[in-house]
Amino acid sequence: MNGKFIDLRSDTVTKPSTGMRKAMYEAEVGDDVYKEDPTVNELEEYVAGLLGKEAALFVPSGLMGNQISLNVHTSPGDEVICEADAHIFQYESGTPAAVSGIQLYPVRGENGIITPDKVEPLIRPTSAYYMPRTKVIEVENTHNRAGGTIYPIGIIKELRQLVDKHNLKFHLDGARLWNASVATGIAPKEYAAYFDSVSVCLSKGLGAPIGSVIAGTKDFITEAFRVRKAWGGGMRQVGIIAAAGLYAVKNNIERLAEDHEKAKDLAQFINGLDNFEIDPGLVQTNILIFKPLRKSVDEVLAQAKGKGLLLSVGTVGSLRAVTHMDAGWDEIEKAKQILSEIN
Repeated sequence: MNGKFIDLRSDTVTKPSTGMRKAMYEAEVGDDVYKEDPTVNELEEYVAGLLGKEAALFVPSGLMGNQISLNVHTSPGDEVICEADAHIFQYESGTPAAVSGIQLYPVRGENGIITPDKVEPLIRPTSAYYMPRTKVIEVENTHNRAGGTIYPIGIIKELRQLVDKHNLKFHLDGARLWNASVATGIAPKEYAAYFDSVSVCLSKGLGAPIGSVIAGTKDFITEAFRVRKAWGGGMRQVGIIAAAGLYAVKNNIERLAEDHEKAKDLAQFINGLDNFEIDPGLVQTNILIFKPLRKSVDEVLAQAKGKGLLLSVGTVGSLRAVTHMDAGWDEIEKAKQILSEIN
């Protein structure tokens, strides 16, 4: 809850629990730029283990995690293929071009999913010196703008074969990989096994206030550590924050199933209203994308806020609601009532 509001704008609005705050208060700290913060080191080792990678690096945000990964895999002038609604293309402030001098080649997928048959024709021929060099294929799991859809692991395997065929790198924006894993029963390390680099978020459904972790080989993380410092991401006694992330990954992953249940319940209710349009079958995790039929998006946002419900803008002409640990079943029932009153 955000004051008097039921806040379904995002799972980023979650606040640290009492147990998490206690862990932060009691955290051992050191200078992480010297790699002497024991709590950060424990977090990195723990997440690397969850993802089955050699090493990991704590970073302040998911944006930084994605962009460090792309920077390490590329040189200025290179190109990254991604889905047209990917977070790195839509929501990361043009950072690939502004900071790393690389460009993105967006491909329109189906519900956020791009397949090898759509990707391979876009890979630049290595003989074409006058073209940018394709270096990375990037996917997002779960896919935010598609409504939290899960990337099928079979397609991930096929994309990995394509990556190997063309000697590319494969990056996973796994901000909500935890959600995909809980929903499918596929372990995070199984998903991560096919990628050269993975970024996972601690501050969304897991409830930590700050932070993401990137993982890969030791050589990749060594270079990522250098880039993090160059971009102002080197922090000192940051174990106070890392403790929240460590608590989150040890305690809050399995409970994401409840968020998925709440999202599906809310989607079924919205589907029964005549003032909105939604496909409940697309609600696979904790994100709902739905369209107003009688009012504009801005009108619905304003009216819902006036009644105590905060929503966000989805794709063009649509609304987004995201379930999370700080909006319980009582809040979901109140949200249903409010949506039913918007005509």
